[in-house]
Amino acid sequence: MTVTPTASAPPPSLYTTNTPATDAKKEMDQEVFLALLVAQLRNQDPTSPMDTNEMMAQSTQLASMEQLTALSDTSRESFALQMRIAASGMVGQTVSYVDDKDKVQTGVVSGVSFDDEVPTVTVGKVKVPIDHVSAITAPAAVTPPPTTTPPATTTDTTDSAGSAGTAA
Repeated sequence: MTVTPTASAPPPSLYTTNTPATDAKKEMDQEVFLALLVAQLRNQDPTSPMDTNEMMAQSTQLASMEQLTALSDTSRESFALQMRIAASGMVGQTVSYVDDKDKVQTGVVSGVSFDDEVPTVTVGKVKVPIDHVSAITAPAAVTPPPTTTPPATTTDTTDSAGSAGTAA
């Protein structure tokens, strides 16, 4: 008789996850920082507790890290908005860009798409990312032909009472 071992998964626990250890976070965030701080406080030597100045310094570093992260996110959003505004402003403009064959192409922008991370402009039938646009020129101004208006004429009329009036 042969006995084949069976592998059983450990029961789920509140403190374990099914995520492999290789999927660890690659960034330190507030959650990781606080977990490290709590672990440090739990495992400290009772005869030599953590210095309060050191704890305040770590708390300050956490606050600074959160502010830098928020600033980075705001900056990224601002840049994306600026690219959208720039792309929208190109509609009707003549642009030059380098195509896939390293040849400079020129055409009038007829539309804008925000489907990708970088907005694209439509030049003819080609979609061009705005970071590939190398030059923008305004279309030649078309001056309308001069129009002349005839001078207004007035006609004197006299009513039956003898008062004079003007009619336009």
